[in-house]
Amino acid sequence: MSVLKQDLAERVSKLYSAVLCDAMDHLGYRNQGMMHAIRPLYPEAHIVGTARTLLSVQKSGFPKEPYAQELEALDALEHGDVIVFNTGGDFSAGVWGELLSTAAQAKGANGAVVDGLTRDAARICLKKFPVFARGISPYDSYGRSEVVAFDVPIECGGVRVSAGDVVFADYDGVVVIPPSILEPVLANAESKAFRERIVDDEFRKGSKVVEVFREHGIL
Repeated sequence: MSVLKQDLAERVSKLYSAVLCDAMDHLGYRNQGMMHAIRPLYPEAHIVGTARTLLSVQKSGFPKEPYAQELEALDALEHGDVIVFNTGGDFSAGVWGELLSTAAQAKGANGAVVDGLTRDAARICLKKFPVFARGISPYDSYGRSEVVAFDVPIECGGVRVSAGDVVFADYDGVVVIPPSILEPVLANAESKAFRERIVDDEFRKGSKVVEVFREHGIL
């Protein structure tokens, strides 16, 4: 499993999801941004870290050992991890909540991305634990949904995610960067972000948009 080094984490943190998507587009990775329906619980939510994946499925009935795999996954979290949760398309309950956020935060996790529902949203916002999800529900997952595996390859928001992938999330959305391309993605994104600032300055001066685009190729 990849661990995001501090210097790389700092470089990623200075960027934003749009320019990271642009960089991956440039490198031929055109499906690394999660679907638009996955939104932050509060506008300032921001995530940079290493994916730890969970997979749950809809299940009726009450297991003898409730939350067994989910609790094991939470206990395996390390500093800098990001929970990435596939619910198998289940929207019957909130699979993430306040107490799980507290436990994850205490272990140094940097946030959670849920392709499904969360609950206790207001209290999570008060804790300032970044959670991105498709929606909110008061229903508990017990007797409705069950985690069946963790640290396995999943799909979340239409993007393939493996444990160890780099996850970045801001108000625009969530992107996933395979570790094998992190360095070129950062180099490309940093270069484009720098050139975007130049273009922004030109636009502020009232320069002609056509001429600025012709010179810099950025819009």
